[in-house]
Amino acid sequence: MTKTFAMTFSQQWIGAALSSRWLAFIGILLLSLMATSAFAHGVAADDKLFIEQASGMQLIPFIYLGAKHMVTGYDHLLFLFGVIFFLYRMREIGTYVTLFAIGHSVTLLYGVLSGTHVNPYIVDAIIGLSVVYKALDNLGAFKRVLGFQPNTKAAVLIFGFFHGFGLATKLQEFTLSQEGLVPNILAFNVGVELGQLLALAAILIVMGFWRRSGAFWHQAFAANTVLMAAGFVLMGHQITSYFTI
Repeated sequence: MTKTFAMTFSQQWIGAALSSRWLAFIGILLLSLMATSAFAHGVAADDKLFIEQASGMQLIPFIYLGAKHMVTGYDHLLFLFGVIFFLYRMREIGTYVTLFAIGHSVTLLYGVLSGTHVNPYIVDAIIGLSVVYKALDNLGAFKRVLGFQPNTKAAVLIFGFFHGFGLATKLQEFTLSQEGLVPNILAFNVGVELGQLLALAAILIVMGFWRRSGAFWHQAFAANTVLMAAGFVLMGHQITSYFTI
């Protein structure tokens, strides 16, 4: 399954991570994230208007909105990218993606239908933490520092719960019609799952080409360093917003 970096990477890979090319790439990525981080879990103005005016069952539109939200939710995609980074067998990929889907489906449906409110900045900060966690896991940091490997499947499920609450907090910002609420939210969740499958397919295609190149193992350390940095930026933005907004 996940290969431990402690045995895979030597000093030359660390040097590659610190090369000027990678530093430039990391800088561009972080600036892009800081410029757009306010739109994590964002909902377009037209979509907001539709959601608030929707009455009765609107299954197809809500499926579309759910899929769109997942495909454009880069915090979810970063975590998903980290989860499948070192997974090669479709059975393993299916297991982890299913655990993630169960986690965010449960809390998305529970949060909206029960009216359970959580602070969106805290939830999104934890989502950023999930990205940092997976990058560190891919780097073999936990086994090296703690002396043991945390249960990765349990971690994916638990972080899935928080990702679901992140989705729920955005829907809770709107005045949702009680007429057709349950089927519409279920449809939204179905859309989220479809969007996740579409995003996963695209990621796997890109990863497939990358893994077949000779550069993959040279660049994997740097890629997970970038992933970790992105997670810290997401965390920092949300924590700052919590204390200042």
